[in-house]
Amino acid sequence: MTAAALRPTASAVTIVTQTQVREGRTEEFAAWQERIGQAVAEFPGFIGQTVMRPCPPAQVDWVILQKFDGVPSAMAWLRSGQRRRLLEQVWPLLVGPDDVHIVRDGEAGVLPAPASIVFATRIRQGCEDAYRRWERKIAAAQANAAGFQGYRFEPPVPGVQEDWLAILRFDSQENLDAWLRSPARQALLEEAKVFTEEVRARPVRTGFDQWFPTVAGRQGVPVWKQNMLVLLMLYPVVFLFGMIVQVPILQGRAGLPFWLALFLGNVASVTLLSGLVPWTSRRFGWWLRPGDGRLQRADLAGAVLVASLYAATMFVFSQLS
Repeated sequence: MTAAALRPTASAVTIVTQTQVREGRTEEFAAWQERIGQAVAEFPGFIGQTVMRPCPPAQVDWVILQKFDGVPSAMAWLRSGQRRRLLEQVWPLLVGPDDVHIVRDGEAGVLPAPASIVFATRIRQGCEDAYRRWERKIAAAQANAAGFQGYRFEPPVPGVQEDWLAILRFDSQENLDAWLRSPARQALLEEAKVFTEEVRARPVRTGFDQWFPTVAGRQGVPVWKQNMLVLLMLYPVVFLFGMIVQVPILQGRAGLPFWLALFLGNVASVTLLSGLVPWTSRRFGWWLRPGDGRLQRADLAGAVLVASLYAATMFVFSQLS
């Protein structure tokens, strides 16, 4: 995952792009994504970008969030010749067309979350009012579902987004799946068939949520905190494994080439992190999910503590090198 998140303005919007890449073309797409990321970074009104890689089997799409200072800037980028030329390069790598939507950032309830799903609905002509009434009904019903965290409803944007967009957020994949399969939702979907032409659903998951257990009734762990704790564990694991195992044993005694020793080191690191990160997250629970009334103080204290641990680890390892 890559991220460049700056402070949004009051009128900021996010372009949510979901796309599926052909099997075996992932590295080509990742290289293309770097190019388009560099291009949009120079575009007027751009604020920041987050790229979420697929997380099979729950999420097979790449999800790209591009934040702009307002709708005019976002639409100028979507319609730009520079973006069009870059898209022409990537079409052979994709399975079907992209889903591209513009979401206002003025409220909570947008991506990412421990478990989210994006619904794009095409409405029969003249049925817009009926659809709005139905959306109010399903919004009220799902708000009572276990693990519900947020919901966003966005009307079409002429010339860019012809679908009605709904983003649904839950604290875990299990709770989201339970709502999607629930009899209450199935009954509401039957009601909507008379005024809908097409509904597309595409799930979204962040990369590390499986290492951060959810707590019933509490918000999921923000992605930036997940990244900080993963790095806190990743750096010492990689350093120590390389110093104790990879270089002296795998490359030295076993005589393995660097590329193979590095791969085995990565396998060992991911395996160790699967136990270390959940263990660490439980001890940082006060920071990952602070109670109401002390959110900002806990955010600052936790970030300072983790940054201090970074510095301490680097100092210790500098003495061992």
